[in-house]
Amino acid sequence: MQFWIRAALTAVIAYLLGCFNGAVIISKYVLHDDVRTHGSGNGGLTNFLRTFGGPLTAVVLLTDMLKTVAAVLIGAALMRGAALPAFAQVMPAVLVKYWAGAFCLLGHVFPVTFRFRGGKGVLCGGTVALLADWRVALAAWGAFLIVTALTRYVSLGSCCAGTAFAVSSALVYRDLPVALLAAWMGGMLLWGHRGNFKRLLAGTERKLSFHKRKQGENQE
Repeated sequence: MQFWIRAALTAVIAYLLGCFNGAVIISKYVLHDDVRTHGSGNGGLTNFLRTFGGPLTAVVLLTDMLKTVAAVLIGAALMRGAALPAFAQVMPAVLVKYWAGAFCLLGHVFPVTFRFRGGKGVLCGGTVALLADWRVALAAWGAFLIVTALTRYVSLGSCCAGTAFAVSSALVYRDLPVALLAAWMGGMLLWGHRGNFKRLLAGTERKLSFHKRKQGENQE
């Protein structure tokens, strides 16, 4: 297959895997509820943790990480032996991680299976960072853990992680396609947190808590 056919097939498969949203699936089909009807209305891990809590949170976490790994592995298999376009200076294994990761993230944020209402993509992006390079992972996860620990705002830590991911990817690889894909992923993550920005500025953003929600509480 030609490079672009393989790339398109990888994008479609990665997007569909991204649509397999752990928080929405577990809440709807195991708990017979919908996490998106609670708290912030977001179909992500943080809202699931605050709404339901319990061991199923770990299932949500693993689902969103493993689907990203699956997207990258399938993409790597499809792209094996393909010659990269002249404008790409990195190895195929590197580019496919960002390519498949970006479309998996797109599916998570805008899942066609759930009326395009998904999560914010933090775990998907964080998994791509882990798969990409230890320096990118250190920058992204370090920013998330440090900012979240200091402020207890998961949203702020997530936004800092997305920015660190995009910047570190560009600096580590110095490749335009990788930099653009990383910026796209970071941009989707920031877009998903636009409501959090407003609450942070208004001083109404809720800090990290490991307890279930109380009726009427505002959540991330």
